[in-house]
Amino acid sequence: MVFLCTQCGTCCMYMGDYIEIERQISQFEFECCSVSTGAPFVARVDADKKEIFSDKTWSDQHPTACRFLRPDKDLIRCTIHETSPAQCKFYRCVVMRVFDSRGELAGTVTGNLSLHSDDRDLRICWEAAERKISHLDADAETRFCRALERCGYRVE
Repeated sequence: MVFLCTQCGTCCMYMGDYIEIERQISQFEFECCSVSTGAPFVARVDADKKEIFSDKTWSDQHPTACRFLRPDKDLIRCTIHETSPAQCKFYRCVVMRVFDSRGELAGTVTGNLSLHSDDRDLRICWEAAERKISHLDADAETRFCRALERCGYRVE
């Protein structure tokens, strides 16, 4: 299943301490450290995002968010996407979006194959699938997707 980022910002809203800014080199360049791996890297604000990065208001209002996250119209964007560390490039906050028969979002499934939903019927369907599918199986995502579709949900 291909993950398509919708740039909602949800994944990075509580990632403020995963990237440590050690030193500001210039207005748009920073020496950083990836806290989870200890790997140093230089973060450069993408050329097309310098304007939105310059406004620190949003960042100051969201102290738990990644310091390089900024709003841009209806999106929340990473301003260092081109130079972001591996932990960011490989992170998948949502691997499935699950929609009910009306087309309404009923829940999401995160990269560790955890369902997040208040939809009782969806939870029942998911729990039944969990009894048959190991989260460690190489094809677990595909199998969960099929199980949800058999219960009448649409999965993206």
